[in-house]
Amino acid sequence: MAKGHRSQIKRERNANKDTRPSAKLSYARVSVQKACFVLDAIRGKDVQTALAILAYNPRYASSIIKKLLESAIANAENNNGMNRDNLYIEECYANKGPTMKRVHPRAQGRAYRIEKRTSHITVVLNER
Repeated sequence: MAKGHRSQIKRERNANKDTRPSAKLSYARVSVQKACFVLDAIRGKDVQTALAILAYNPRYASSIIKKLLESAIANAENNNGMNRDNLYIEECYANKGPTMKRVHPRAQGRAYRIEKRTSHITVVLNER
């Protein structure tokens, strides 16, 4: 059991909070494996280079991640007062979300399961 008043406990918990600007997309309709191909290409790059990579990447996940990165940049500028030119992608990862299960009819009355996978994608920025 934690000691102290509830407000004191909350204050201590918020003091340890990560202050880096970030953006998170939950339940994105793309599998983790496919999202990670795009995320690996931009990890550690500055935001201008990353946006250029995403603009010309033919994968579907790149359009989703491009919007997410632009949101993280806007969060950094408006909420944290950071300069856009100094930002780079410190962390970016995709975690597994819930899988939607669908049934596809096959020959002789059989049914095959189709799994429509989702993912939770996170982009964390920092200043150089």
